[in-house]
Amino acid sequence: MLHFTRWKTILIWLTVAVGVLFASPNLFPQSFLNSLPDWLPKKQMTLGLDLQGGSHILLQLDRNDLVVERLETTRNDIRAALRDAHIGYTGLSGTENSVQVRVREAADVQKAKDALANLTAPVAAGLFSGGTIVELEFDEPEPGLLRYTLTDAGINYRMSSALEQSIEVVGRRVNELGTTEPLIQRQGSDRILVQVPGLQDPDRLKDILGQTAKLTFQMVDQTMPVQEAIEGRPPAGTVVMYSTDDPPQAYLIETRVIVSGENLVDAQATFDQRTSEPVVSFRFDNRGATLFGQATQANVGKLFAIILDNQVISAPQIREPILGGTGQISGNFSVEGANDLAVLLRAGALPATLTIIEERTVGPSLGADSIAAGQFASIIAALLVLAFMVLAYGSLGIIANIALVANVALIVAVLTLLGATLTLPGIAGIVLTMGMAVDSNVIIYERVKEERRAGRSIVQSLDAGFSRALATVVDANMTTLIAAVILFYLGSGPIRGFAVTLAIGIITTVFTAFTLTRWLIALWLRRTRPTEMPRGFVKLVPDDTTVPFMSWRRVAFAFSGITSVISIVLFMTVEMNYGIDFRGGSSIEVKAIQATGDAGDIRARLGELNLGDVQVQAIGTAGEYLIRIEGQGAGDNAEQSVVEKVRGELSADYEFRRIESVGPTVSSELAWAGTIGVLAAMFAMLVYIWFRFEWQFGVGAILTTAHDVIMMIGLYVALGLEFNLSSIAAVLTVVGYSINDTVVVYDRVRENLRRYKKMPIEQLLDLSMNQTLSRTFLTGITTLFALISLYIFGGEVIASFTLAMIFGIVVGTYSSIFVAGPLLILFKLRPEMFERDEKAVAKQDSGPTPTKA
Repeated sequence: MLHFTRWKTILIWLTVAVGVLFASPNLFPQSFLNSLPDWLPKKQMTLGLDLQGGSHILLQLDRNDLVVERLETTRNDIRAALRDAHIGYTGLSGTENSVQVRVREAADVQKAKDALANLTAPVAAGLFSGGTIVELEFDEPEPGLLRYTLTDAGINYRMSSALEQSIEVVGRRVNELGTTEPLIQRQGSDRILVQVPGLQDPDRLKDILGQTAKLTFQMVDQTMPVQEAIEGRPPAGTVVMYSTDDPPQAYLIETRVIVSGENLVDAQATFDQRTSEPVVSFRFDNRGATLFGQATQANVGKLFAIILDNQVISAPQIREPILGGTGQISGNFSVEGANDLAVLLRAGALPATLTIIEERTVGPSLGADSIAAGQFASIIAALLVLAFMVLAYGSLGIIANIALVANVALIVAVLTLLGATLTLPGIAGIVLTMGMAVDSNVIIYERVKEERRAGRSIVQSLDAGFSRALATVVDANMTTLIAAVILFYLGSGPIRGFAVTLAIGIITTVFTAFTLTRWLIALWLRRTRPTEMPRGFVKLVPDDTTVPFMSWRRVAFAFSGITSVISIVLFMTVEMNYGIDFRGGSSIEVKAIQATGDAGDIRARLGELNLGDVQVQAIGTAGEYLIRIEGQGAGDNAEQSVVEKVRGELSADYEFRRIESVGPTVSSELAWAGTIGVLAAMFAMLVYIWFRFEWQFGVGAILTTAHDVIMMIGLYVALGLEFNLSSIAAVLTVVGYSINDTVVVYDRVRENLRRYKKMPIEQLLDLSMNQTLSRTFLTGITTLFALISLYIFGGEVIASFTLAMIFGIVVGTYSSIFVAGPLLILFKLRPEMFERDEKAVAKQDSGPTPTKA
């Protein structure tokens, strides 16, 4: 395995060189990259919202609102069609999802059916069924009573159409704000994800996205005083609406629409030439200009109302016919208000109401702090890991470090080429990969040392070490890859970024370990021709240890059983500190603008707003506070109202650095997805290990992993740590690491079972644990170095995330020895199960053919 043809050498170094080339732009400012030749790569990684600041908003299309709108349209269509056909009717009304009308004369019933036949005509072709989609179904429950019912297929079709239209409208609105590279995409059947990086004013974005912006021009009914209409019953064809003034003024409005915003071709914020007040000038298309001119010509002297989302902006008097197709809207606007209204009118109206069901906003200052903290923590972690490898393996450690640097460069290059978004958990994924990437080299090096102690030559030892470590490395990393893939599909936002970097890191780690590291060792052999394996400067684990691990199994089982029971009891009796991801509510991070701030003052001021349970705690440096507000239990809009109230109360004294608001709809989905994610990961690993090993190994690995998960849950409950989406990521990462550790041990147990068929199982397990002890210890140390650096220097945002992983790595290391091994005794594992592989093992034990370096 140490011989490389010329083309293999070229491919290996070409891959590394390309990786370094595409990763290097991330080290330089954009101004410097712009001065380079065009043929050089200049693309940099996209920073997530948690690093550069910005807003993540999840919008949901209101299905009920759409149904109401379609029923209203159907009523209007029925009314118009029957009037045009001169058919008398009564009782035109809607109930739930149907509209019915009674034809007065029996002789006109068939004529009415013919006039309304278009209502039941197909609106689209079925995408999968091959048939057609009918929006309304007709039935006649009794003679003369015609009923039209909305179909599920028709509603779904309208929802899909409305969602596509809404995406276009939202895109136009966001682009009008002048933001760079916003992300607007469909999620599921009724949701739109909006991510706007670098946004300075998230409130303005929410205001613009939250308005339907349905503009209509309607006449004011002056035949009855509006107060009489309010106290009694408005005349037929009219409705009472209120203005946007404070206090609001009531108007009696005719329901007939003269012209709507659909006929607008332009809208611009400007100033009234007489009053110098901000106004919005508009221009109609030809049809709108004609309708508007006819209406104003026929109603000179009367009032007409300009209505936006069922609120009267203004109601001027028509002094003369307006025939030019232009006009202006005045309504006590501020300059920004006039600009925003113009943006809404140019972008067009939404077909239905969009509700904000999730918001995550990070201020630019917090993003900059997160970048600085992540960079510093990564540098510290890298230096610790690199130094440790040199201390432990000497010149072989230097080779491993070269492979590690190439590994990180390949990760960054792949992230850059894929256009993946780098988040703060993503940085954590890279740092964790640095710690775990060393594991492959440690497995190989420790195996090489064993082969050398068995009397083989250096070349034979290296060749056998790489050959025999291959299956172990692949199995160990495959389990972690399974966790990363499931985390990607079930996670969202920053957690997906963590999963992507972890998965890419696993793939590049296996590549560098078995190509670049092997090539470098082959080069080292040719150049130095060593007579002995290089030794490290320190030896943390002696060679050929004989620790009697299995003699302590009863004590370990008792300890694990007691602590697991305590964790379960705590989970069932003590309320877990669920984050807003799982229970809904709002989490707001603020920083005092001038003074140091006062948590008691914040708590008192917010307590007067009647928001329910409000928790305020100091975090980070002086003047920084985290505010948690319980879910309001009144729907998704209520959570947005909470954020607005808090901002209105504190914005003068505090900078809002981070806002997370999750409504009940999303929180229940995230809780379910998180639970399914952990269970799915464990099941997938069980299947993989069962396939690669015997059933005892698969069940033992899953029980060991379940033990680690229970212990982590106990940590969250005991310390009161917030359990959120990041916690699910931490749990799944520890699941992958724990399985990784267990697989390495089990792989050696399986090998020894084939080799020592007469050895008692307890003694064989002790032998296997001692043979892998050095690898278990060294990998744990390097991973902990990386995680502890993140915990100390990575900032408050990921502190609990990394603390949980540190605990999980320690527990996972313990369980791979004191839980995974004894479980095989409990399952009565016997060497006879592997007799079928005796010939293969005998062939392997004969030793590999020596190869030239």
